[in-house]
Amino acid sequence: MSCEVTLARDLREALFALARPGAPTQVLAGGTDLMVELRTGRSRPERIVDVWKLDELRGVRAQAHGLRIGALATCAELKRDPRVAHGAALLAQACADVGAEQIQARATLGGNLGTASPAADLNPALVALGARVRLVSLQGSRELGCDEFLAGYRQTLRRPDELLESVFVPARPAGERCGFRKVGTRRAQSISKVVIALAVSVEGRRIATLRAAAGSVAPRTLRLVALERELLGASVEPSLLRAAVARSAREDIAPIDDVRSSAAYRRHVFARVLATLLGDLTGAFACLP
Repeated sequence: MSCEVTLARDLREALFALARPGAPTQVLAGGTDLMVELRTGRSRPERIVDVWKLDELRGVRAQAHGLRIGALATCAELKRDPRVAHGAALLAQACADVGAEQIQARATLGGNLGTASPAADLNPALVALGARVRLVSLQGSRELGCDEFLAGYRQTLRRPDELLESVFVPARPAGERCGFRKVGTRRAQSISKVVIALAVSVEGRRIATLRAAAGSVAPRTLRLVALERELLGASVEPSLLRAAVARSAREDIAPIDDVRSSAAYRRHVFARVLATLLGDLTGAFACLP
């Protein structure tokens, strides 16, 4: 089967290509996912728009209330950018755990979001940071929270005529601490079995802010709403943290058995890692026995 490829020279050309009637068009950014799918035959698009050369989708910009990050920013760029280290440290941590250096040089922020894999490493960090995606088309632009944008298994709310242009990360609360943990068979080139991202701040002995997300434990990246509900405003007590983790493991996630792990293993590891991260970030000794 032949495939029509448009090598977009600017953003407008890319948007015109996406707006053309007919078969849906696949967007090619870094290619770390799509090129594998083309080779294996999992994806057989009739049309592809290559956006790799679009400068409009690159760069990190400090704005009044946060960071604006271009969709084509790579993991390699993000993990060493001082603005990201200061304004989105959780994202920088996640980028350092994406594949090996060769993958990090090509894998993009927008590609992680657009692919919407439940095992994507960056998406839990973005959800935990309260990040928002900006979608653009010939009709204009709109913004959605990342947790809303990631609608299901490899599904997003991007329309066929839209392109993911950038991600906005809000300014972080004073004293916020972040934690990211990926569990896989090895450190590099490994698809996660469980991935957890946390952003938390403590005032006195109470949890003042908390956002948490996880991947590889459901058909899509999940915000841990039961955990947040239990702990926001709660006292930093090991017993309370352990109880909230147990509830999150029961209510927030829906792991499955697959070739990488069993559902029981994922649920157990999720609870252990989540408790350890919470204990480290809040100063409580919350590890489960």
